[in-house]
Amino acid sequence: MRITAVESSVVSMPFTMGGPHGRFAGQLWDRMEILLVRVETEDGLVGWGEAFGHAAIPATKAALESIVAPLVLGQDSSDIAGLSRRVLHGTHLLGRNGPFTYAFSGIEIALWDLAGKRAAEPLWRLLGGSAPESLPAYASLLSYGGDLDLVARNTAEAAAQGYRHIKLHEVTREAVLAARAAAPGAEIMLDVNCAWTPPVARDMARSLAHDGLYWLEEPVWPPEDAAGLASLRRHGIPLSAGENTAGLFGFKTLIEAGAIDIAQPSVTKVGGIGEMRRVIALCEAAGIAVAPHSPYFGPGFIATIHVAAALVERPMIEVLWLEMEPNPFDPWVRCRDGRVAVPHGPGLGADPDPDLLAQATRLPPTRITL
Repeated sequence: MRITAVESSVVSMPFTMGGPHGRFAGQLWDRMEILLVRVETEDGLVGWGEAFGHAAIPATKAALESIVAPLVLGQDSSDIAGLSRRVLHGTHLLGRNGPFTYAFSGIEIALWDLAGKRAAEPLWRLLGGSAPESLPAYASLLSYGGDLDLVARNTAEAAAQGYRHIKLHEVTREAVLAARAAAPGAEIMLDVNCAWTPPVARDMARSLAHDGLYWLEEPVWPPEDAAGLASLRRHGIPLSAGENTAGLFGFKTLIEAGAIDIAQPSVTKVGGIGEMRRVIALCEAAGIAVAPHSPYFGPGFIATIHVAAALVERPMIEVLWLEMEPNPFDPWVRCRDGRVAVPHGPGLGADPDPDLLAQATRLPPTRITL
């Protein structure tokens, strides 16, 4: 069936995070926003996707509406691999990792949702897997700016809610020690968001070497410095990275440099579900674990659940530690007792609630048609 319309909208929900709101790319971050992509075919069937997101929404939305959506209109919705090749090649001069790839990721997820609905099968089954009723999750705490009391309090609360793995977004050893003391039975990860140059990162890795970190995430600036990241391996802390990596060959570079123990592809950034599948196969062949990056609350999060359930050997789903208003994609974007439910309906199995969607949509949707 041909694609007849692509619609984008911004779903916006206020949230609380167990501390004062921080800033994201220089902007106050007090609302969770989802760049929602709706793809319709000539028979009226609808698929839902999500394009990255957060502070990048205006740029991604502009790329989607001006370039990427017109490229897919009139095309066969079932030709996901072919569309991926043509659209990503057609936009590669505009950036292999950024708004144009993010925009196509949202469309590609929606195409898989359509494919599952046509086959009357959940996405995890289309990917060749089976799925339990739920998957384990880890709590991804937001940054508390080095406030050790908030680190300890929120780590303890996350552990009390059933999380056995808890990730910090801090940049000090003291924060790690505070978290470990607050939740001695939990595994602690540390994500510093590319904070350090390689010499500083090596010093920090040396200081953290005996603190039992489950992984150290994106310790090196810039994130494409694979050799710099690999230089930390001598200190014995498992290293994770990948949310900022451009597709299959970006991960190939990290793996060949011996830079990572855990790969973290992000379905709303890497090019969608098909590229996630290729990255996971590459990691499996290289003996690299996969822990998808998924700090989302819409179709990107739900697609991650399907992909992880079908293709990841020991799946664990990243869940941002915050509270928000009712979400159009409830209950699938909520965590209970440290686990997330796996949808078993066709496609993503999680169409949004229309009333909640209308309430949370910030501006009228933009619709691009044939």
